[in-house]
Amino acid sequence: MAVDQPVCPPQLLLQGWGAVLLSQCWSSVSSQVPDPELLPTDPPKKPDPITSESVVFWGLRLWQVIAIFSMFILAIVITLCCIFKCRIPRTKKEIEARHAQRLAAKKYANTLETVPPLNELTEIPGCAPGASAVETVSEQVQTQSAISSRPSAVRVGEERPGSLTG
Repeated sequence: MAVDQPVCPPQLLLQGWGAVLLSQCWSSVSSQVPDPELLPTDPPKKPDPITSESVVFWGLRLWQVIAIFSMFILAIVITLCCIFKCRIPRTKKEIEARHAQRLAAKKYANTLETVPPLNELTEIPGCAPGASAVETVSEQVQTQSAISSRPSAVRVGEERPGSLTG
């Protein structure tokens, strides 16, 4: 005898397979949706752009800070130029004048090297060396200071002439 198997209608079979496919798609899509706790928050707000009217610090605007800083730097440059006398000559005439001045200074320094020492200049011509040379001012000052620095020997019992006694 033949066992009759229940026959499933084709519509029911298609609905079952549709449900399986739908659940498969739903599980793959749900795995791609991120967890709301892991979603990034809104990006931070961009700061306002800095303009010349932006307050930088101490209530001063940016252009005021730049002006103060520029004046400070200018004062330092001017001071350094005055101290070290740095000046760049601007014309050809000034450059040539400075060159001539340097040559004259070099020539003067070279002639000073040829001048004999002072003790040779103070000797009297025709005199024996070391006999009676003219004393220089520094030698005169040294001999006077040596004489005045010697202690005067005054005895206790003697009085100096011209001293007043009462």
